[in-house]
Amino acid sequence: MRTLQREKLKVVAGRDSSEQGRYVLDDQIGFLMRVAMQRHTSIFMSRMIERLTQTQFAALAKLYEVGPCSQNHLGRLIYLDAATIKGVVDRLQARNFVTALNDPRDRRRRAVALTDRGRHVTEAAIEVAAEITSATLVPLTVEEQRTVAKLVRKLG
Repeated sequence: MRTLQREKLKVVAGRDSSEQGRYVLDDQIGFLMRVAMQRHTSIFMSRMIERLTQTQFAALAKLYEVGPCSQNHLGRLIYLDAATIKGVVDRLQARNFVTALNDPRDRRRRAVALTDRGRHVTEAAIEVAAEITSATLVPLTVEEQRTVAKLVRKLG
């Protein structure tokens, strides 16, 4: 796999580099998280099966974990707004990975559930996802991996 190498940008004109309080983009947490996410997304898209996107995989994995649930609840579980989860579910339904059923807890509602095909794809995709996670974290020691996961979880 090809990795992106970035060189630090040098300030050509402007402030003295010793000036306190200067803004250095490469030191900003949002920028660093975006760069890390781009790296992870590249790894994910190159390895994930069935052309699943990250949001599609998240929806399938969460349904596999919790079982049938309303579309809105599924969206809340994976931090997607109502419009976005509707599009994700529609695309998964078109591929016969999920179906809409009568909600067993509330007959007025519909529940999203994995189809048999969706369950098989999800099980295979979960295995690939573990490999993707390992590839994303490969530059870190095991202890650093635990620390990063703990700290990012705390931010969420």
